[in-house]
Amino acid sequence: MLESLLLNLAFLDSFLWGPWTMMFLGGVSVFFTIRSGLFQFTGLSYILRNTVGRVVSGTANSKARLMSPVQAAATSLAGTVGMGNMAGVATALSVGGPGAIFWMWIMAIFGMMSKTAEITLGVYYRQRGTDGEMRGGPQYTIRRGLGWNSLALLFSAGMVINAVVAASLLQAHTVGRALRASYNLDPYLVTGSMGLITALVALGGAQRIGRFSERLVPIMTLAYLAGGLIVIAVNIDALPAVMRSIISDAFSTSATMGGTAGVAVSTAIKQGMARGMLSNEAGLGTAPIVHATAQTDHPFQQGVWGAFEVFIDTIVICSITAFAILCTGAMAGGESGIELLLSAFSHVLPVSIAAIVVSGSVATFCLSTQIGFYVIFETSLVNLVGIRSTRFLRWLYFVPGVVFAGISDVDQLWVLANIAVAVVSIPNLVAMLCLSGVFVTLMRDEITGQRVYGTANVSGSSTIMQGLGGRPK
Repeated sequence: MLESLLLNLAFLDSFLWGPWTMMFLGGVSVFFTIRSGLFQFTGLSYILRNTVGRVVSGTANSKARLMSPVQAAATSLAGTVGMGNMAGVATALSVGGPGAIFWMWIMAIFGMMSKTAEITLGVYYRQRGTDGEMRGGPQYTIRRGLGWNSLALLFSAGMVINAVVAASLLQAHTVGRALRASYNLDPYLVTGSMGLITALVALGGAQRIGRFSERLVPIMTLAYLAGGLIVIAVNIDALPAVMRSIISDAFSTSATMGGTAGVAVSTAIKQGMARGMLSNEAGLGTAPIVHATAQTDHPFQQGVWGAFEVFIDTIVICSITAFAILCTGAMAGGESGIELLLSAFSHVLPVSIAAIVVSGSVATFCLSTQIGFYVIFETSLVNLVGIRSTRFLRWLYFVPGVVFAGISDVDQLWVLANIAVAVVSIPNLVAMLCLSGVFVTLMRDEITGQRVYGTANVSGSSTIMQGLGGRPK
């Protein structure tokens, strides 16, 4: 019976994540790029000024019970930067060849605007709860902007499942399995420690999560990038050939897979698109939930952090992973996933050092995902069952990783997580398209400096909805 259930889930997974879903995700990204007037290019100075510029100047302060814009971005990155940037890219290369990286870049460029749009709408339609906490995201956008309560509840249910399975259970299990293989550590000790750290940070509220992410994300990202850049620097002579192979194989009907097997260009496109979208989560509905907790003067001003996140996640981190693998020729060994990345690092670094870098990155990336996703879990749970019930049910988030720590094979649960992601992303994309006019109005409102709508939303006032078609309940 269990085998039959898993087969049915696998069929549903393949249907929901078929070519039409990828085309829908990609199409929405292209649509918002066009509607924004290619803002990721034409508005580059604005994006840099309101993201990197705020970090450098130190002007991104926060009020009580709210994250600062930088903390919200760090928390969102904490939830997205993870195994997908390492094992996911390695798998895309082994299946789709170097050409997959080109299509990953293309989808990231377009995804910069779809993520900007969903965050802007998430902040715009957010609402302060009876407990004083500010909450928002696609479930609030769907309910307050479109009045579709049932679809908002479906989104929240799917996001709760995704958070518990993918962020809590599987992230912890991955770390437990990796450290057991490398250092023979007890997986219950590893997952238990992760659960305890996550609880201590997450239960302290949005600001504590923000402060933790603000410190951890730069450190873990720079440490991994430093290791990757060392590997690339040692093999710098191979970089021009790697760039040529990425471009040529993106359009070649005989793109090579590790130099041994041909794969069609369609496979490279599919793998590249999937990695780009599932890594930076543009259009999947997770980032708006986190950014809705941020103190900001205007929804669009917070929204452009989405473009920054996509750039860092995919163009920078995923590319470093790809270059490290391709420059060393590690694909010739036939490995895939995290083993392929470890092999690439071992070409330059001593095996023990390579293991520390990769294992350490796996541990910190997964821990940051587990902590960052708690904001998404709690917001969705509140929307689903109410604030009072959430006070008791929120403890369930910290348990699954420890319970399943001793079970060697839980990989089949990724299917359930994939289904949950599809269940939430499709309603989010539909809502984004239906409310695209609101996004464009907010963008113009901020760019022109009129600020007609922005300031009211900081306190969650529904007066911001006037003139834009929103009908908050």
